[in-house]
Amino acid sequence: MYGSTGCGTLSRRVQTLIPWIPEDILDFPDVTEALDDPNGLLCAGGDLSPERLKLAYSRGIFPWFSDGEPILWWSPDPRLILEPTAFRFRRSLKQSIKKHAFEIRINTCFQDLVRLCASTRTKNEGTWITEAMIKAYLALHQAGTAISFEVFSNNRLLGGLYGVKIGRVFFGESMVSLVPDASKAALAKLCQEAKLHQIELIDCQIPTSHLHSLGASLITREEFIKRITTLTS
Repeated sequence: MYGSTGCGTLSRRVQTLIPWIPEDILDFPDVTEALDDPNGLLCAGGDLSPERLKLAYSRGIFPWFSDGEPILWWSPDPRLILEPTAFRFRRSLKQSIKKHAFEIRINTCFQDLVRLCASTRTKNEGTWITEAMIKAYLALHQAGTAISFEVFSNNRLLGGLYGVKIGRVFFGESMVSLVPDASKAALAKLCQEAKLHQIELIDCQIPTSHLHSLGASLITREEFIKRITTLTS
């Protein structure tokens, strides 16, 4: 989670190399068929219905595409994951939480947080959080599948994260901070309350130095699929 493809012309470059899924077919190719370059690109097409999204996540696949481009589906190898117990809750983060008087809420303003993630990324680097994606994740949220951890201070939304929970896996999608450490505080809360929410694994999708520093680690796609197959059933 938490990055941007910058795919732009990518889909036009590879669309002849990957399968196209019609909207009336609710299925995906096996993840072993994903491309090595770009890493993990599996197929295109389909739709963003709750049923397709839940099927995708349960198979280790997620959508990632730019506005105006076809829906692209990915399953990279290796995969970045975070064990809740491996989260590095450093003293500096605890001090920052206290300094900013952060209050972490859960599912109180899901749409506001998603739109904050979208607007921040659009301003800084471009975004894959299109209006179609926002509507899709709102539908998942209304179905109880998408969850947000929101960080407030003085009743102002300053950041957080959201993702999709299927079984005992939290598939992270995006995180945002308007002030230092806001998203880290949300992730700390998620890890602290993982048992309460019956979460045993957090999918971070692709490697980032930021998440590595917080305790995330890489595993092979094969191992990832084995784990989520058990945890999402």
